[in-house]
Amino acid sequence: MNWVQIGGSVAAVLILVLVSWLLKLGESRIADEATARRMAEDALSGFVARAALVGTNGAAALVLGTDGIALIKRHGAKVAARRLGRPLWRRASPEGVTIETGERMFGPVLLYGVLPEDVDGLEAQLTIM
Repeated sequence: MNWVQIGGSVAAVLILVLVSWLLKLGESRIADEATARRMAEDALSGFVARAALVGTNGAAALVLGTDGIALIKRHGAKVAARRLGRPLWRRASPEGVTIETGERMFGPVLLYGVLPEDVDGLEAQLTIM
């Protein structure tokens, strides 16, 4: 193998990285409330989102719908979502609020930077409707 082949191979890889970055392939960051609502509606059949709490690191969100609450979290290049029953099982920590799903495979989810009062307010909106 000569230096021209090595240089060409490196250039081809860098071009593919640039194209995937420009197309935002594999990006599953939950950037804001609108993104969280859209992701929950896409992942859960019949779910109509109204409001959302998004962790400050973009890894997880709690989404209020017309008929319940959904928890979404990043799972590789995609997101995973679950409908949760009331009451929400949660515990506060210095980093934020951890929501217990009750599923071993899904596991507990940390909403980084979210306060327990915010989760209480979101859950209270479900009882108003």
